[in-house]
Amino acid sequence: MTRISLTAAQAVIRYLANQFVDSTDGPVRYFAGAWAIFGHGNVTGIGEALASAGDSLPTYRAHNEQAMAHAAIAYGKQMRRRRAMICTTSIGPGATNMVTAAALAHVNRLPVLFLPGDVFASRRPDPVLQQVESFADGTVSANDCFRPVSRYFDRIARPEQLIDALPHAMATLTDPASCGPVTLALCQDVQTEAFDWPESLFRPRHWTIRAPMPEPDDMDRLEGLLRAADRPLIIAGGGVAYAEADDALAAFAAATGIPVCETQAGKGSLVWDHPSNLGGVGVTGTSAANQAAAEADLIIGIGTRLQDFTTGSRALFACPESSLVQVNVAPYDAHKQDALPIVADAGRVLTALAERLRGWQAPTPWRAQSRDAMALWNRDWEAASEADPASLPSDAQAIGALWRKTGDDALVVAAAGGLPGELHKLWRVRRNGGYHVEYGYSCMGYEIAGGLGAKLAEPGRNVFVLVGDGSYLMMNSELATSVMLGVKLVVLLLDNRGFGCINRLQQASGGAAFNNLLADSRHTTLPSIDFAAHAASLGATAERVDGIAGLEQALDRAAASDRSYVIVLETDPAISTQAGGAWWDVPVAEVSETAEVRAARKAYEARRARNSE
Repeated sequence: MTRISLTAAQAVIRYLANQFVDSTDGPVRYFAGAWAIFGHGNVTGIGEALASAGDSLPTYRAHNEQAMAHAAIAYGKQMRRRRAMICTTSIGPGATNMVTAAALAHVNRLPVLFLPGDVFASRRPDPVLQQVESFADGTVSANDCFRPVSRYFDRIARPEQLIDALPHAMATLTDPASCGPVTLALCQDVQTEAFDWPESLFRPRHWTIRAPMPEPDDMDRLEGLLRAADRPLIIAGGGVAYAEADDALAAFAAATGIPVCETQAGKGSLVWDHPSNLGGVGVTGTSAANQAAAEADLIIGIGTRLQDFTTGSRALFACPESSLVQVNVAPYDAHKQDALPIVADAGRVLTALAERLRGWQAPTPWRAQSRDAMALWNRDWEAASEADPASLPSDAQAIGALWRKTGDDALVVAAAGGLPGELHKLWRVRRNGGYHVEYGYSCMGYEIAGGLGAKLAEPGRNVFVLVGDGSYLMMNSELATSVMLGVKLVVLLLDNRGFGCINRLQQASGGAAFNNLLADSRHTTLPSIDFAAHAASLGATAERVDGIAGLEQALDRAAASDRSYVIVLETDPAISTQAGGAWWDVPVAEVSETAEVRAARKAYEARRARNSE
């Protein structure tokens, strides 16, 4: 056996650079690059190896560890889990700064490889700088925080452990069921140790992403349910996109006339004007989709994990005789809510169903009802998005203006707060993959970093990041990275002077406005933040505008810009789109001195009682 002498870090990078997957252009490296912020726990090990790797594994410098991890995760999401990126940091705060992002990737089933530095395996200088010491367990380090939010975790305390750990990592990242974050915590002394590796470890390896076929018996049952159903409905989740089954879904829905509604992750599986598309479903869904979900006698979830926002806290699927089928590559998700589980690839199931149901269509009254409901929703869309020059703009009006000014290649990116809800209802996707909203973990601060990762994945699309002032203040540093890399983003910063979404929820639950909007928070002087000046200081072109007309003009200037462009627009924190939506189980205090809270609790209990009937 031929062997080659490399440090453990050099072996890691050489191995990772030689992992390949298929693409439309032929085999490509699975890892598009590595995000790195160096410190004493990785600069002389992984840092030295990355410097030697050059363009075989490009290294990108970021300004914040959590943000760079968001960018890496967004890349994997926009690439439909077909490719991924790496994140490496030092031991200590650099590592734990990535734990939030790891949780985001875990919740959303998205691939990312974390390579944080760790303590000395030899324990020779213990406690090393930034080491977390457990009085009861000498094996614990800060990186143990990654364990519950990693699909696969390993601490590398000897170089030869990598011979098994690296293939395990790749198998996890590329498996459609177990896909998610992988953490290889690399003890910093081990990174620099030399070992004689089998040369075969570094041979180029091609990974095939599985697309499991459904069981024939399961398909027999599903076909029977569909043929017997009077009101079938499909809920398209992120699994449709990750299976690259958009076209299969579009063709199947067109042929059968079965209405389709979309989760946050599934939005964009169909273009907005597909005749079967009812739009978003659930708490932030359209009235057309939610009416169909409440009346359907057969609901087929395809690639959805049935989060509470999708199911209206399990109150939306209200038809007593309704059956639920879950098509999912992950058995864990397929078996949820006592569904008929079909553990298989979304595309395989849709293709098989199309063949089995050739010539069959959903009943005419159901198709007509869905079309009529969507026509009503389109009128609600016009009303919600129409500008009112006499009033402070709403988020919906800003979204409407953005949609009217953009083309088929637009890609919107957003995350937490009120914007995901408004976008889920109101954004109209003209081309598959044009909707990128992180709402599984609902992580404030994802937006700009996520936009950067999405743009790296699809450089030919115009990326529009929608972010509130609260989320912008939490994390904005990668705006400077976008300028540095020449990766243009258009950022629409909607300034409602605080956390407007949670303020509305607080008041809807009987509470007084408290500690959400800046004006309702403890203060001596209210801050007057010049967001445009701040964005400009990071290298972007930036301006503040007034009203929807001003926004539309600024979007023209942004389109002509050669760099990232930030548009700041003041919006009304009290307004959200009232049309559509569904109940969300948000508990209200059972006892309170406040009459408004007691009334809200009474209404909450009444709604829970209705849902349990």
